[in-house]
Amino acid sequence: MPIFKRAHDLHAFLAPLRMHGKRIALVPTMGNLHTGHYSLVTLARRHADVVVATVFVNPTQFGPNEDFARYPRTPEEDAKGLSASGCDALFMPAVEEMYPYGPAQTVRVSVPGFDMLEGELRPGHFDGVATVVAKLFNLVQPDIAIFGRKDYQQLLVILRLARDLAYPIEIIDAPTTREPNGLAMSSRNQYLDAEQRERAALIHATLRRMQAELAGGARNLTDIEAEAAKRLRESGFVPDYAVIRRAADLGIPAEGERRGLIALIAARLGSTRLIDNLLLDE
Repeated sequence: MPIFKRAHDLHAFLAPLRMHGKRIALVPTMGNLHTGHYSLVTLARRHADVVVATVFVNPTQFGPNEDFARYPRTPEEDAKGLSASGCDALFMPAVEEMYPYGPAQTVRVSVPGFDMLEGELRPGHFDGVATVVAKLFNLVQPDIAIFGRKDYQQLLVILRLARDLAYPIEIIDAPTTREPNGLAMSSRNQYLDAEQRERAALIHATLRRMQAELAGGARNLTDIEAEAAKRLRESGFVPDYAVIRRAADLGIPAEGERRGLIALIAARLGSTRLIDNLLLDE
C-alpha cells in the first residue's frame, strides 16, 4: 500500500485510476486506528474499486483547552492495519501540506445551523471539521466518502456541507462499532483505566434505557432526559448533555413527536470526554 505525504503525489496515483473509470472511496481518520476504523475500510470496499484512507490530526478542530498535543499518534501501526484491511492508498500529510498559510490563516468553511450540543460546547470545532473535510474532498475527489455514525452531529454537518457546496460525492454513514460491553470504540478510550473502561459502558446502557422508556410511552422527553443525566451523575460521570432530538436536524422534538428521534450523550469520566448516540427507531 503506497503512503503519500504530498497532495501532488496522491493526484498522480489517482489520475489514471479515475481515467479508467475506477470508483474511488475516501475514509478520513485522525489515526490511532482501531477495529471501528478498519470496518469503514471494509464498508468502502463494498462500494468502490479504490479505497483511499487519510490520517491527519487536524489542529483546527481542537479548542485551546482540548487534547490536540496529547492526541495519540501511531502512524506506523495505522499504516500496517490499513494495508491489512485492504486499503489501496494512505494519504498522511503534514500540517503544512494541509494548511500552507498556517492553520490560523486558512480559509474557513462554516456550516450554519449546528450551534447546539457539540457546536455550543466546542466553539469553532465544526468549522475546523468542515474545513478539513472540504480540503480532503478537493484533494482526493472521491466518488463516495465514509463517516462513522458515532460522531452523529459531525455526520450531519458533512452531509449538509456536501449537499450545499454541490460536491458530487455520496456520503455513506457506518454504524458505530462497539466493545463487547457496549462501549463505543474511540481512540480516546485508551485514556481510560480498566475500571473506567468497564464503567463507561453505562453510556450505551443509558441510551438503551432512554429508548425503552420512549417506547413505553409513559413519560415525556424531558423526564427521560433528566433521569438519564441523573443516572450518569450517580455513577461518577459529569454529563454535558443527555438529550433526545430529531435525527434529521437535531432540533427539539415537538410535543407528542415520537418517530425519527435520536438520543445523544456526552459525558466526562475522569479527564476523558466520551460521546455516543442511539437512533431510537432501531
